[in-house]
Amino acid sequence: MQSVIAHNIGILGAGQLGRMLALAGYPLGNRFTFLDTTGNPSAGIGEVIVDPDNQHLAAFLEKVDVVTYEFEHLPVQLVRDIEQHKPVYPGSRAIEVCQNRVEEKALFDRLGIPTPAYRIVESAEQLEAAARELGCPVVAKSVTEGYDGKGQAVLKQPEQAADAWREIGHRQLIVEAFVDFVREVSIIAVRGRDGEVVFYPMAENQHVDGILRYSVAPLPDIDASVQQTADRYIRSLLDELDYVGVLALELFQARDGSLLANEMAPRVHNSGHWTMNGAVTSQFENHLRAVQGLPLGSPQAVAPTCMVNVIGQEGDNAALLALSNTHLHRYDKTERAGRKLAHLNIVADTHAELLEKVRTCQALLPGAPPVSWSFESTL
Repeated sequence: MQSVIAHNIGILGAGQLGRMLALAGYPLGNRFTFLDTTGNPSAGIGEVIVDPDNQHLAAFLEKVDVVTYEFEHLPVQLVRDIEQHKPVYPGSRAIEVCQNRVEEKALFDRLGIPTPAYRIVESAEQLEAAARELGCPVVAKSVTEGYDGKGQAVLKQPEQAADAWREIGHRQLIVEAFVDFVREVSIIAVRGRDGEVVFYPMAENQHVDGILRYSVAPLPDIDASVQQTADRYIRSLLDELDYVGVLALELFQARDGSLLANEMAPRVHNSGHWTMNGAVTSQFENHLRAVQGLPLGSPQAVAPTCMVNVIGQEGDNAALLALSNTHLHRYDKTERAGRKLAHLNIVADTHAELLEKVRTCQALLPGAPPVSWSFESTL
């Protein structure tokens, strides 16, 4: 059998996603070098090159065999420059699309992936007109740079357009009609260098103030045809972008069961953290397998699992760890309002037991919102 040579893997970004990639990669014999362009690295693992002024790229490239990234808010030209010297997975085209909501929507349209009705506006007056045309409420989003609820505003009346335009402060916005959805879901898939694709079970996600708080998978009431539709949508994106690695696609499920795409993320994703303890192969390990050209691992769920984000303030960690089959993943960050500090993966034999355990966990986390799943009535 041919031996697999360990890789020196470069990661653009040095936050908690990079940290978890490294933790998944060390058992494979990988070594990691992080290139931090923000000046505020928090990975706390591997070798970190802090380079906000782009002075140390050559030193970074000397140390690595292949490059990936943990977040998409990177200078596209930087990624293109790196591609001239080392393989980068996913490629710069994926970042370019995901940084611009107009391009992203155009790609969805071209591939026949349905989305909520939307308009592109370039002034407060156009925003007000779009709100009237689409019918309030609508959500206005910056075309670039928005994430975790930032760069967004909800208009309940067209007359709020001027305030929303001023608050967001961007030259171009995308305005989306509200969807009468049953739940927010996401699909995560991995594509290898050879084009092999594996799909994780869909997760249901609960957001508060634009920040993910809970994800649960697999879903007990999801129709096989809905999973297949999500698989088809994300497969078309992976193939169109000649993508290598983990891709996440956030969707709304409407009352008739249909799916509408919200946005995609070209990286390991918060709604896939459940896979660390609830799937045969985690999203992090599978991402590394993909970028190294290794066979992909099984994405199959092993048991009902809920990921709980710890935001702003840590809970009673000893009490949380006393809960059966509860796994704490801390990010080595100081407490700050709105900051992702850790997550818990809670695993149970049944969804009913899982819901009970999550509510016990919620009581031990300061400020954690109540959890409510669309499938509760079926338990």
